[in-house]
Amino acid sequence: MASFKIEGGHKLNGTITPQGAKNEVLQILCAVLLTPEKVTVNNVPDIIDVNKLIFILGELGVKVEKLGKNSYSFQADEINLEYLESADFKRDGSSLRGSIMIVGPLLARFGKGYIPRPGGDKIGRRRLDTHFEGFIRLGAKFRYNKEEHFYGVDAEELFGTEMLLDEASVTGTANIIMAAVLATGKTTIYNAACEPYIQQLCKMLNSMGANITGVGSNLLTINGVDYLGGCEHTVLPDMIEIGSWIGVAVMTQSELTIKNVSWENLGQIPNVFRKLGITLEKRGDDIYIPEQESYEIQNYIDGSVLTVADAPWPGFTPDLLSIVLVIATQAKGNVLIHQKMFESRLFFVDKLIDMGAKVILCDPHRATVIGHNHQSQLKATKMSSPDIRAGISLLIAALSAKGTSVIDHIEQIDRGYENIEERLKSIGAKIERIAD
Repeated sequence: MASFKIEGGHKLNGTITPQGAKNEVLQILCAVLLTPEKVTVNNVPDIIDVNKLIFILGELGVKVEKLGKNSYSFQADEINLEYLESADFKRDGSSLRGSIMIVGPLLARFGKGYIPRPGGDKIGRRRLDTHFEGFIRLGAKFRYNKEEHFYGVDAEELFGTEMLLDEASVTGTANIIMAAVLATGKTTIYNAACEPYIQQLCKMLNSMGANITGVGSNLLTINGVDYLGGCEHTVLPDMIEIGSWIGVAVMTQSELTIKNVSWENLGQIPNVFRKLGITLEKRGDDIYIPEQESYEIQNYIDGSVLTVADAPWPGFTPDLLSIVLVIATQAKGNVLIHQKMFESRLFFVDKLIDMGAKVILCDPHRATVIGHNHQSQLKATKMSSPDIRAGISLLIAALSAKGTSVIDHIEQIDRGYENIEERLKSIGAKIERIAD
């Protein structure tokens, strides 16, 4: 396993352009299976999870052509459905949670879809009920092989229906949308996720000939069509990476400009960082973060301690709570972090405590952070990355720490962040990748 060696305590300076959104592109790549025509996708991040999905599509028979840096064309006109029942697919699909989203398009176009129980971050239970309950509502038959942890759905024809999702699952909503676009009749999805990723997927599908209305709301109406054609689609900048670069700037007390962030798709992110006392300036479509010696967490109007909690869009994304927690360790004041969605995502705080942070883990979902106000620098240590977001958070902590830190299992970081060490070096960070 590769590691990062980070010499902390250096101020950084420069300009960063965020990569394409990981959580969007995984949906977009699965959607290419809905048409035999060519689909071009731009701003595709070069990260492990995306590259794994592109590999799986290739094994399925999709013709994949790299057109340039971060641009690909896909043509799913000769699909090898036998791959879905092979040992190779059981191995390949189980290593990537995003592979679950191939099921909807395969079911819609070919009448069957299979998937091994997906892998991904070790951040607690991430159930798949919403996906399969949606497929069943559309008329599919479900089966599960407990011995091999293998899921399957089959249907001669899908029929539009009304459904109320039990949770506003982003991947579940995406999967059901992709199944419903080729179903017979009208489907309404209430309590649908409405993140920008879902909006982008709907816009892409409509450009291919789908009929989806209510985009941007939690009530989607889908009138099924007989055929979808090709299109060209450009992926949004990754809002999670944008929040991560804000964390880098703040923790290292650095001046940084983040280019082309798509402000209108950032939702609550700027507001939450401002509540932590962080100065962010909107310059066109860029974010400018000036060098800040100190930042003070705002209390509520009645003087009580601020709580930062995750919620479905347009609430604050759970993927940035780890970053917020790290930033709070050097703020002036206190904050309660409430991670509602995943019960294991805060368990990385023991590493921050080892570095000298004042964090009280109240329970699996809540942590209270008592800020140092940069009066006491974090200390370097050796640690391991448990998941993508905790990994980047520990990397940010190491960049601010006194001394040299080592982070193991950095393939977790590589799953979500493109060429991270070279981009950090470009703004002055002292970081080195140590091979296995």
